[in-house]
Amino acid sequence: MSMADSSLSLSLSAGLLIGIGLSGTSFSVILGVVGRALPAEKRSMGMGIASAAGSFGQFAMLPGTLGLISWLGWSGALLVLGVMVALILPLVGMLKDTPSVSTGIELTLGEALREACSHSGFWLLALGFFVCGFQVVFIGVHLPAYLVDQHLPDKVGTTVLALIGLFNIFGTYTAGWLGGRMSKPRLLTALYLLRAVVIVLFLWAPLSQTTAYLFGVAMGLLWLSTVPLTNGTVATLFGVRNLSMLGGIVFLFHQLGAFLGGWLGGLVYDRTGNYDLVWQVSILLSLLAAALNWPVRERPVARLQAQGSLA
Repeated sequence: MSMADSSLSLSLSAGLLIGIGLSGTSFSVILGVVGRALPAEKRSMGMGIASAAGSFGQFAMLPGTLGLISWLGWSGALLVLGVMVALILPLVGMLKDTPSVSTGIELTLGEALREACSHSGFWLLALGFFVCGFQVVFIGVHLPAYLVDQHLPDKVGTTVLALIGLFNIFGTYTAGWLGGRMSKPRLLTALYLLRAVVIVLFLWAPLSQTTAYLFGVAMGLLWLSTVPLTNGTVATLFGVRNLSMLGGIVFLFHQLGAFLGGWLGGLVYDRTGNYDLVWQVSILLSLLAAALNWPVRERPVARLQAQGSLA
């Protein structure tokens, strides 16, 4: 990517190669390991802690990356980031996956997939997660340009994204903690409703550096708080043995929404010269996601209930 000199090479490196790399380090993989390693009563909080760690990376890297770009240029900054990512490799060997304990009926991957696809809650969670992806990528990609268009300094956008990363640590951890004590689908409904409220207030209030920073704080608390709650609900419904696969499918919907949020934001801006329509769509999608998560019930499928009664 640092040597890209055409739109094709940029698409292949930033799009294809980085996309493949991220798929191997995404929430579906990490939270699958966490879900199998922890008992049910601690699972949601464990997922919250793991998700919060990823958020800390966003907070820590954004200001430093801006400095690297100013010092070395974008190509040199990417090379430095590549070296830092390579440091992950020696840590991989320290990870120990904990196989789920057999409790009776073992499903093949195909059977597990058919079981999930026949459950309405699985699709409701996936569609709600689509909205999460749309919003976080639209905001993450286009908010800095939006703020510059509103005549705020360049550094404001970077600072807002750093604030989102910082407060997402607290929001994600808190969501995981609450998910172990309250209904996770109800919490998801509340999170999506709060996102709609925060976006409405951001667009309604006179824009300044202060209101932009407040938006970063508020949105950060809600940013990826959906992750431990969504994956935790999948684990409750279907068990943890195939959690990485099922969580990966749900996360696929998140990434489809992410693609649409990034692409649609650019398309609308090119056609209209502003982001107004996409902000409005984001608000409506928040309300839709809240409605989708409300009817989900945290009741294990019949297979798990039968195993529990035999235990």
